Amino acid sequence: MMAQSRTDLLPLIPPFCLSDMAMPSSLLWAVDIFGRAYTLSTVGQYWELCKDTQLEFKRVSAVRQCCWGIACDHQVYTYVFSGDVPIRYREETYENQRWNPVGGFCEQLLPSDRWQWSDVSGLRHQQLDSFTLPSAHWEWESDWYVDENIGGEPTEKGGWTYAIDFPSTYTKEKRWNSCVRRRRWIRYRRYKSQDVWAKIVSHDDPDQLPDPFNDISIGGWEVTDEPPGRLSVWAVSLQGRVWYRENVCHDNPEGSMWSLISTPGEVVQISCGPYDLLWATLWEGQAIVREGIDRNNPQGVSWSTVESPSSENGIMHVSVGVDVVWCVTKDRKVWFRRGVNSHNPCGTSWIEMVGEMMMVTVGLNNQVWGIGCDDRAIYFRQGVTPSELSGKTWKAIVCGRESDRSQTGSSTSLLSAGCFFTDDIQNQTSTVVHGDADTSSDTELPGAPARLASAAPTGAAASSDRAAEPRADVPAHPPGSDQGEATVALTNEKADLEMHKTSTNADPSAELQWTNIDLKEAQKHPVLSVSSFADTSSLCSLGMFSAGAEEQYGADEHPLWAWVSGGGCLVDLHSPLKWFTVPSEVYWRLTGVGDSGCVPGLSSSVQSLSLSISPAQTAAWRKQIFQQLSDRTKRELENFRHYEQAVEQSVWVKTGTLQWWRNWKPHKWTDVRVALEQFTGSDGMRDSILFIYYMYHEEKKYIHVFLNEVTIIVEVLSEAKHSFALYTPERTKQRWPIRLAAATEQEMHDWLSLLTMSCCESRRIQGPPSQHAIWSVTCKGDVFVSEPSPELEAGASPLPCDQMFWRQVGGHLRLIECNNRGIVWGIGYDHTAWVYTGGYGGGFIPGLASSADNIYTQSDVKCVYIYENQRWNPVTGYSSRGLPTDRYMWSDASGLQECTKLNTKPPSPQWSWVSDWYIDFNASGGTDREGWQYAADFPASYHGHKTMKDFVRRRRWARKCKIVTNGPWLEVPPVTLRDISVIPSSDAADEAAVALWAISDKGDVLCRLGVTQHSPAGTSWLHVGTDQPFISVSIGAFYQVWAIARDGSAFYRGSVSPKNPAGDCWYHIPSPQKQKLKQVSVGRTSVFVLDKNGNLWFRQGITPSYPQGSTWDHVSNNVRKMSVGPLDQVWVIADKVQGSHSLSCGTVCHRTGVQPMEPKGLSWDYGIGGGWEHITVRGNATEASRVAPHDTAEENPAVPKDLEDEASKERTEHSRTPLMVSESQELDRNAVHC
Repeated sequence: MMAQSRTDLLPLIPPFCLSDMAMPSSLLWAVDIFGRAYTLSTVGQYWELCKDTQLEFKRVSAVRQCCWGIACDHQVYTYVFSGDVPIRYREETYENQRWNPVGGFCEQLLPSDRWQWSDVSGLRHQQLDSFTLPSAHWEWESDWYVDENIGGEPTEKGGWTYAIDFPSTYTKEKRWNSCVRRRRWIRYRRYKSQDVWAKIVSHDDPDQLPDPFNDISIGGWEVTDEPPGRLSVWAVSLQGRVWYRENVCHDNPEGSMWSLISTPGEVVQISCGPYDLLWATLWEGQAIVREGIDRNNPQGVSWSTVESPSSENGIMHVSVGVDVVWCVTKDRKVWFRRGVNSHNPCGTSWIEMVGEMMMVTVGLNNQVWGIGCDDRAIYFRQGVTPSELSGKTWKAIVCGRESDRSQTGSSTSLLSAGCFFTDDIQNQTSTVVHGDADTSSDTELPGAPARLASAAPTGAAASSDRAAEPRADVPAHPPGSDQGEATVALTNEKADLEMHKTSTNADPSAELQWTNIDLKEAQKHPVLSVSSFADTSSLCSLGMFSAGAEEQYGADEHPLWAWVSGGGCLVDLHSPLKWFTVPSEVYWRLTGVGDSGCVPGLSSSVQSLSLSISPAQTAAWRKQIFQQLSDRTKRELENFRHYEQAVEQSVWVKTGTLQWWRNWKPHKWTDVRVALEQFTGSDGMRDSILFIYYMYHEEKKYIHVFLNEVTIIVEVLSEAKHSFALYTPERTKQRWPIRLAAATEQEMHDWLSLLTMSCCESRRIQGPPSQHAIWSVTCKGDVFVSEPSPELEAGASPLPCDQMFWRQVGGHLRLIECNNRGIVWGIGYDHTAWVYTGGYGGGFIPGLASSADNIYTQSDVKCVYIYENQRWNPVTGYSSRGLPTDRYMWSDASGLQECTKLNTKPPSPQWSWVSDWYIDFNASGGTDREGWQYAADFPASYHGHKTMKDFVRRRRWARKCKIVTNGPWLEVPPVTLRDISVIPSSDAADEAAVALWAISDKGDVLCRLGVTQHSPAGTSWLHVGTDQPFISVSIGAFYQVWAIARDGSAFYRGSVSPKNPAGDCWYHIPSPQKQKLKQVSVGRTSVFVLDKNGNLWFRQGITPSYPQGSTWDHVSNNVRKMSVGPLDQVWVIADKVQGSHSLSCGTVCHRTGVQPMEPKGLSWDYGIGGGWEHITVRGNATEASRVAPHDTAEENPAVPKDLEDEASKERTEHSRTPLMVSESQELDRNAVHC
């Protein structure tokens, strides 16, 4: 009965958005007054009680991956979230031996030698039995074993590497002068205490142990180019001393030891932001700011003092974010610090905010939460944006606890019982419940006007009298309601808050009361309204309550909070939160909706309608209406079918002014008039012509393009122009498209959408891509898709790939992988994984040409790099004064273009900066402590240490930028990925699992479980153990898994099958001689790899009995990316291709002549380009139709054999003619040219 009544009432309650289930979420942490820790998801509506409920906490501090807390015993605990990738740490030690004439290599070393068991430097003694687990939270994953790999090459059996002496360069070959040898032993340990509170055990000197802790704060994971996963953990002891936890990182979530940090006074509270902001409050009321925090010194250098905003009341609490500081003074006033940034961490001045809070906390993107001074409710600061860091107003979070759900059934049953036994209870009033559909407007749950109770039941009299007592209630327009929010002055908001603190209801009839049943428990504790959850006027301190006081509020009252932490909570400004809407169960309980479906205040007609219509009746009505509409349409068409069309052809024209990159020299932008003529024939076919009118020597001329000949319309990467390009097959051969530019971004998008729609209409292409589609990505991040023709992979005369039509799909990605069952995954520049939803359109494509659903907001972040160059001179040393022939002192990577911090802009106008310039310490070749790389001259091979021959140096600066768009993609949290591969073909049922492998951005190998055609996102990741980080992976049609390690070596995974998706073990495959590999792709039977010099290799000798193959054969060079499909077809992105008019970089190329007896193919066919970055053909299983020889002879009976041979020869020569990917260059050449 209860379920039926709730189903009928679903239209009355704001429904859950189905897309929210797939949205990535983060957590807000809080501690109530009884020490219980709760979490609230950004996509949830309930506070969930954390595990280990026997622990009582005082304070917590959270980030995305973990939470640290101080329990009531003053001990520190950490809560690490479990992930699909386990936390592993590799212990290693080296066994060293020296050769002597008597016994050969032995353990007897010279007195001047290193230890027999040592670290890699030989300075520290490390025996196998000296390694112990750091704490009880770790466990050994395996026993010690020998590493039989050196620099990507397998060693001889035993893993020994040889050298002349210690220390020296070691090789795997034993020579006549090899006097010493060593081998590496490896053992992994795994962190097992995940999803539980793990106590931090201190191993420090007993004399140096810190005092019991009083406050803790974690952050610092975004310190400029810090090692990934490193955290800064700061704590304050009861004695006012500050401590720093050393070596807290992803591989060591506990850290190693506490270090004492000197302070100018006694500290009572501390706050650490995600970057380099660290503030603390002193006992005297001032704030101190830590300066000098950077990558090399995460503890900082010195303290600066900031005075309190009020001379009478010092600072009691402070919280910092990315570049903001909030504080609460001792009179509970809230203050915002203006002018805070990484260059000025102290800021400039204080601004008083409206409201009184016990404490505040700042989240990941500077969002703010606070705990109210009087009601102990948690408030969220609305309106915080990058341009308005202080926000607009406070809004209370009214979410219930997850445990309240279990109590909903009994309470609602009792409430609904009144609908049967008494009329008085039905006359109880209801209230208006405020929701929050977005951040700018409050919505109301449907309900009838409030009616005052004319007569109360006897059992409810006590409750009514007690509820009538004066207490602090949330007013009718509480803080955060949008009652005139856009226009209400600051004084009005302050007046509302004052009303919130002081208002009382002395008149019982003026306060809306909830129904209470005549029970002892109900008489003891009044049930409060939504606008007045709890009587908390007497609670005004941060102290904890004893366990016996826990019974003071029941299930119908919201928790009283003591602490909140938003350091791990990321609030998306574009997604509405459910925190401000009363959950449906609470709504049912508070409104008295029970098993009978009685809703106080609803009219009888509405109730009878909702209860009398069943789902079966609704479905029958819909079917009847649809049938009637179909019959009407058919009847009207039949009656007028004999009439002739009044208009046989229609013409539609759109004109505008653009700029055109002209064909003749000097090439430059010139103003042109553009007209698009679209006509519709009598057969309904639409076609379009684009005219471009320009002036040439004061003479008006034009060029025209038939849009049914256009193969692609693509936006061009440009910092200054909103430009796009049109390609036709002929212009693709020339590498010279038609480039047009608009004055504004909106105008460019209008033309792009119009031209794209016209091209699709001319080719009769609409709807989502097929399962066999070919996907590609440009260097700009735009996604394109092409429907393959069966003749594309024809062996005799394949369709030239420059005639393929490409259309854009919304979104922004770095790479895409797919298969022929419609499963498509992508990875952004920020390593976020995305899965295709089955929609089409998005981005600039308007609604009519885009799917109505399955389109979601997508964002991506990438780095822009510039280089600071210096030359050494005898007088001043390294300086920015170079030789006249030197490169610019601020330049791009090539040194040919000047790029300074001021004139460097984001890649295009769609991007916006999200960080300042910072030094990048991850440049290839390594850097010193200041980020410099050294070389003998420009350009040369750079290294991270200075030598006597180094006369120039450079360092790379980076700045992050962000783009926000939309498309048919959903994020797959939480693991960030580097590479991905989907099994290319499978004849299994739709419900059968699809094999999907990936490489995380940290190099872990992962296998996705639960991927099916109906659930392409899968369910979870399965970690596959490796001895070193990997960078590329690929799975073939018969579960052949190949991977590339970071050192450039290749591996094959054995025994992978549907029943054993992770396989058994890795087999090392020797790389091509003197080549380091970077990508692998496996088709049906073929395996191709790509090395770092752009050479493409094919693996020979692969058979079902010997899947590892035998040797590598060189196929081509000048290759940037490659993809092998389910038919063993090979497509690549060529680095440079010379056209008849221009040179293009990043061109789609198709390997022709691929046959079972010629798996390497014969020649290249050139397609769209340049500017392409990635392509995947792993979904194209469309085979060309095969014609029997006798059928061919019957169709062409008069063709002589010699003419057939001549025609075949001409076709072969034609396919080899545009061969601009040179196959005769040196294999180990670093700079590959066409």
